[in-house]
Amino acid sequence: MDNTSIIEGDLEEVHGAKADTSDRKPATKQDEFDSVAQADLINSKSGHQALTSQSAATRMAKAPDNRSRTKMPRFRLLDGLRLLAALSVVLYHFTAFRTSAWGIPVSQVFPNFSGVTAFGAFGVQLFFIISGFVILLSAWGRSVGEFTASRVGRLFPGYWVGVALTSLLLLVVRPSGVDITITQSLVNLTMLQDPLGVDHIDGVYWTLWAELKFYLIMGVLIAVGITRNRIIAVCALWPVIAALAERSDSKLLIHLLMPEYAPLFAGGMILFLIFSQGSSVFYWILLGMNFIIAADQASNGHFQAIQKYTGYTFPDYACWIAVGIAFLAVGAATLTRLNRISWASLSTAGALTFPLYLVHEQWGWWYISLMSPILPHKIVLAAAISLCLVMALLIWQFVEKPYGPRLRRAIQSGLTTMARRNA
Repeated sequence: MDNTSIIEGDLEEVHGAKADTSDRKPATKQDEFDSVAQADLINSKSGHQALTSQSAATRMAKAPDNRSRTKMPRFRLLDGLRLLAALSVVLYHFTAFRTSAWGIPVSQVFPNFSGVTAFGAFGVQLFFIISGFVILLSAWGRSVGEFTASRVGRLFPGYWVGVALTSLLLLVVRPSGVDITITQSLVNLTMLQDPLGVDHIDGVYWTLWAELKFYLIMGVLIAVGITRNRIIAVCALWPVIAALAERSDSKLLIHLLMPEYAPLFAGGMILFLIFSQGSSVFYWILLGMNFIIAADQASNGHFQAIQKYTGYTFPDYACWIAVGIAFLAVGAATLTRLNRISWASLSTAGALTFPLYLVHEQWGWWYISLMSPILPHKIVLAAAISLCLVMALLIWQFVEKPYGPRLRRAIQSGLTTMARRNA
């Protein structure tokens, strides 16, 4: 299994978006305290209005009308980190992963740095930590319907085009490459091929199912009402229960709880709590616990896969360092003055991340296989990366930008209509 991926981001949806503040009824005094504390702490840190979380009943039954949502920092450096992680994954696939695209072993093509770019596969850890932070930020103050619509609108337009392009390549342009079928491509359009038992047409699609399961957990959290204590409970219990499920050999629980990735999502959520509510010893202990679990899980899973697919052997501590760097990078981008960086170009860079993920592997390998017998390898590598970036830019500009918001609004309208009919 190809253990790399790209994680989409929706920071742009957080800013300027609004959340329903009508009919708020805290379920308990503790919930009311959590909401007030959250408001005070965010106000004290960023000088904006407070984020609030409605009761589950109001969120699910009533379409939001009058909305007010805190304007959070743009976290532009997170956008830059996402692209950096994506490019590290691209380099892993093109210069370290065992592929026949070069015609000779890739370790012979890039003997001086393929052992280094092998660690680009840890971009997946970075993506999941970022996702934990950003998705909690995005979910706070939203209804289940809003959250669902935002995720569908953000993911599917670009994903559908990515599936179509990969299918075109593997069925028409390069039918002698990966063996896929039309029905397999159609099932992949649902993004549910994993639970349906259908192979991915592109090896990196597997992490999208991991993301969808995280969204499901967030949807449940939104439905019952997001509070500080409930977030803490999720971050403390989910990774531990997932690890116990792995020891029980329950395939269903392992599949649903994701032992290897739960502490990464949870780690990102804790970083959001530290940002929004302020530093505390308890939060840092909880973050440290999730880091230890994440590194241990990676050393027995993801790290082993990296060595299998590259042919290299690395010391165990290298895995812990790589996972630690991922946690530190997200922490620095969100908890230090680096979160004030406002370079607009970083937002554009971040927008290219998801479509770059969707097209880079198969299209990049195809281009490399065509040009490597003709041109110097370094030129071929640069050209392959450039090709994938151009494709990503076109998908973002002509598909995601115009059609993502339209799909989000259409889904939101449909869910609102259904909620009103059932009210």
